[in-house]
Amino acid sequence: MHSAGPCIAPFLCTLKVVWRKASSVTFLIILRNGSCSFSGSDSSGDGVAMSSTCVAEVNIERNHWYRIVHELLQKADIEINGSRPWDIQVKHPDFFKRVLQKGSLGLGESYMDGWWECERLDMFFHRALKHKLDEQLPHHVQDIVRIALARLVNLQSKKRAWQVGKAHYDLGNDLFTLMLDPYMQYSCGYWKDATTLEAAQEAKLDMICRKLQLKPGMTLLDIGCGWGGLAAYAARNYGVSIQGVTISAEQQKLAQQRCEGLDVTILLQDYRDLNQQFDRIVSVGMFEHVGPKNYPTYFATVNRNLKPDGIFLLHTIGALKTDMHVDPWIGKYIFPNGCLPSLRHIADVSEPHFIMEDWHNFGADYDTTLMAWHERFQRAWPDLAGRYEERFRRMFSYYLNACAGAFRAREIQLWQVVFSRGVEGGLRVAR
Repeated sequence: MHSAGPCIAPFLCTLKVVWRKASSVTFLIILRNGSCSFSGSDSSGDGVAMSSTCVAEVNIERNHWYRIVHELLQKADIEINGSRPWDIQVKHPDFFKRVLQKGSLGLGESYMDGWWECERLDMFFHRALKHKLDEQLPHHVQDIVRIALARLVNLQSKKRAWQVGKAHYDLGNDLFTLMLDPYMQYSCGYWKDATTLEAAQEAKLDMICRKLQLKPGMTLLDIGCGWGGLAAYAARNYGVSIQGVTISAEQQKLAQQRCEGLDVTILLQDYRDLNQQFDRIVSVGMFEHVGPKNYPTYFATVNRNLKPDGIFLLHTIGALKTDMHVDPWIGKYIFPNGCLPSLRHIADVSEPHFIMEDWHNFGADYDTTLMAWHERFQRAWPDLAGRYEERFRRMFSYYLNACAGAFRAREIQLWQVVFSRGVEGGLRVAR
């Protein structure tokens, strides 16, 4: 972890040493509190001493790195070292250069290293994204390479898919147990009539079951079943038989415990290996890890495993644009090899197999969900601090707040899409 440098407010260097060479004389220039003093000797070794003083402000605002960042942030009414909750407090003089050289990755990593603070990161990101500041940052060469590779290489191959489980979902059940609701729902809650996280997540689970029109005795496949919350809820409240698949060993372990005594089977398995017929199929918060190269395989797998009169519900975060861009910080620290689908992606790959019966966007509810998670994470930190380092705390807090700001700015969406092969008379889909 980088040690935090001295606070640069009010942008005056308290002490800086710079060597300058003019002709045969070397000068040591000491800049102290806005005044300059000079001392030096000539190169001949005669020991000629020279000294001078001048009154000259050495203001960090003259730094071109600072100036560019300052002008960018002002477009979103964000001040450097300002007093409002969304203003940033810079603690390290190299912050500006790091952000401009490395973009999103530099911004996130410098926060993890304590180079800057913000009282309300969610408000900072909401403003920054609403004013498209992310599009004005330079693209780091590694980002460009990653986008190019995504077009050529399958970043979500079977082998790579397991990286997601190990990198994020296997962090530890203690973290997620303390942060999430009793159903362990690590996806958007439905806040239409809810006032608590528990109520919002239960409303989401029940809405999914009603959209699927579950009836006792039906079979349900849950692709990416997480910690088994939906499986347990559907089995207990709708009398269905459920098979869940996950690529996280930690999730499988807790899901099996949660569903003990219920008609639920939890498998540690890649969804592509499934070959069994089900009345209904559901996938919540998993499609984001599939990747565009695997979208056709994903929908072909659903088609292969769904009975002719079946219903499929897809719950996924969605992107506004159809491209291969993945935020480099999120890709490195949160969801390796992840990629958000677009409207076009889903429409194109579902067209050969299904009729799209319903498309429900409640992305604004993810903002509320993420802020509820952040509040719980902060409250639980004293119980987690013994296992996780401070840099992890800053990373996870940054992730939750950045995503909340992105949903608030409507930069990303949350979709529930219902598919069938053509239910006679049409589907009346619940809300």
